Amino acid sequence: MTVFEELKARGLLAQLTDEEEIKELINNGKATFYIGFDPTADSLHVGHFMALCLMKRLQMAGNKPIALIGGGTGMIGDPSGRSDMRTMMTAEMIQHNCDCFKEQMSKFIDFSDGKALMVNNADWLMDLNYIEVLREVGAHFSVNRMLTAECYKQRMEKGLSFLEFNYMIMQSYDFYVLFQKYGCNMQFGGDDQWSNMLGGTDLIRRKLGKDAYAMTITLLLNSEGKKMGKTQKGAVWLDPKKTTPFEFFQYWRNVADADVLKCIRMLTFLPLEQIDEMDRWEGSELNKAKEILAFELTKLVHGEDEANKALESAKALFSGGNAADMPTVKLAEENFTDGTIDILTMLVASGLVASRSEGRRAVEQGGVTVDGEKVADVKAVYGKDRLAGEGIVLKRGKKNFKKIQV
Repeated sequence: MTVFEELKARGLLAQLTDEEEIKELINNGKATFYIGFDPTADSLHVGHFMALCLMKRLQMAGNKPIALIGGGTGMIGDPSGRSDMRTMMTAEMIQHNCDCFKEQMSKFIDFSDGKALMVNNADWLMDLNYIEVLREVGAHFSVNRMLTAECYKQRMEKGLSFLEFNYMIMQSYDFYVLFQKYGCNMQFGGDDQWSNMLGGTDLIRRKLGKDAYAMTITLLLNSEGKKMGKTQKGAVWLDPKKTTPFEFFQYWRNVADADVLKCIRMLTFLPLEQIDEMDRWEGSELNKAKEILAFELTKLVHGEDEANKALESAKALFSGGNAADMPTVKLAEENFTDGTIDILTMLVASGLVASRSEGRRAVEQGGVTVDGEKVADVKAVYGKDRLAGEGIVLKRGKKNFKKIQV
């Protein structure tokens, strides 16, 4: 199976241009491709996983990745997939986030000896002259055509600022610069980026001639991948200080039955033959598949030692034991009254509920356990001695739990 065929078999490719040329480049390690990352936070999250895994997969086949950090476009904000305008960021905030990204990306991509590049589009966008942009770039874009793009349609209902309207032009200019400066002949992005990406290909061909070698590909379900990075409590980060390895493991351990094989196929590096065997799994076997998915991805991000710790802790938790590596909350003296703490105070202090009333409902509905035993009384109290040493495992529902210690 060729590299291109494997990408298709794993469900990674959707729309693309110039398919035969793309096959030739990818299969023979001749592609220099880029994927863009907006530095809107100081950590990547699991919504970026598909892009990172694709970059790693293509680099392993001899192709050259360029990680483009949107330090310049981050000053504008991408309207794609949004109904509101992004918060404006300072140059200092963007630079800090860029530095954090490179450290995390290095776990996936080998930047040594020019095998991959990380560039910041602030290096060329921040120095652009407005008149130059209008003459050299703007002249190649049709406003009527731009307004047909899905990303702009969504924002038009609430109001599209002229600032955001320029995002497509800036992203297209990125591809033009990367093509000229680094020989970048291919770009990847989510399906919500398709219009922006086509703009880049069109700009290169209009300015440099139709023979200019520039292709575009979108990643299947990348928009879904972004949603994948969100939970009810926020994002699932790759930074262990924001999402611990155990929490990261548990996130993947708890994916829906319908998604587990799709995630294994798209995100892990297990052989397709092995994954095809799993396609026949059902019932309790799907739990084993989820465990494999969680272990493989935790190993990829946090290393094998942390993945093993998370696996052992998860097994201890689900067997009713006390897990050593799960998220821990240390209760302070002010949480206790006469040496005891009631269940509602403990739920709030742990962050498992936002208020005592929410905690009361959770207990009354039978959704709270302590060390595997259901809590039936909303007035239940626990002494410091019960929480000493290893502490207790406080659980709300099937997926939310914390170790509670004094």
